[in-house]
Amino acid sequence: MSRYYASMMMRNKKKRKPWWQNIKFKYRLTIVNENTLEEVLTLYVSKLNGLSVLFSTLTILFLLTALLMIYTPLRNYLPGYMSNQLRSTIVNNTLQADSLDEILNRHHLYIQNIQDILAGKINSDSVQSIDSLTAIRTDELMAATEREEVFRKQYEEDERYNLTASDRTNKEAAGLDFFRPTRGILSSSFDPDQRHFGVDIAANPNESVLATLEGTVIWSSYTTKTGYVIALQHNRGLISIYKHCGSLLKKEGDHVRAGEAIALVGNSGTETTGPHLHFELWSKGTALNPERYIMF
Repeated sequence: MSRYYASMMMRNKKKRKPWWQNIKFKYRLTIVNENTLEEVLTLYVSKLNGLSVLFSTLTILFLLTALLMIYTPLRNYLPGYMSNQLRSTIVNNTLQADSLDEILNRHHLYIQNIQDILAGKINSDSVQSIDSLTAIRTDELMAATEREEVFRKQYEEDERYNLTASDRTNKEAAGLDFFRPTRGILSSSFDPDQRHFGVDIAANPNESVLATLEGTVIWSSYTTKTGYVIALQHNRGLISIYKHCGSLLKKEGDHVRAGEAIALVGNSGTETTGPHLHFELWSKGTALNPERYIMF
């Protein structure tokens, strides 16, 4: 019996075909009519045919996907493929949305003012115009509460004799609500010893640059070193400066609201190594550290 099994194993080893012959071996697929037993269709297929069809199908799908992404607007969803025209459209739509939101808020305050007049909460004889009430209501909403005022005074009193504080809070800037000039990462801090009188904020190109406070544009121009620059004059003698912008949205003499877009982040000027915003805050000729007033 052992010899018989050994001889059978030897025959099986001899009958095994190489893998290339096995993959090329064809199988017959026949479709027969059940009633007449007539062969309707006969196919001869192999593993090599199946792999060829599979690879061909995958190649065609890949080419169709590539052509679809290249020659259709879908390519704008790929990183780095957004066209300048579409990017400009997105920025304009964002600015329009901000303007519409501001208009909607003013209309809401307008309706509230009318309701207060009709309800007798405001003496109608003292009202010059509904718009003046809107401005007053906005100022009241932005005013610091009594608790905040007490806390600020206590903090200033505690810090008066703190000798480690090289840059104490400026009284002109104290109590103001500053807007963050742009979204990004703080890449360089305030360092007057190195003549760096502001902070650098690394941001995406064409990110909106916002006015940190309400004010008037006193300078909107281009210089070789700092590129596109815009400066705003605010109340209490404060001035904010925005350098290395990609483009400017406001001109000299324009009045802007706090948080309104005034420029776009860029990489203009010779004193820059990448897209960022250089932001400075000045008070009557003295450079202030923006990190003491703004959360970046």
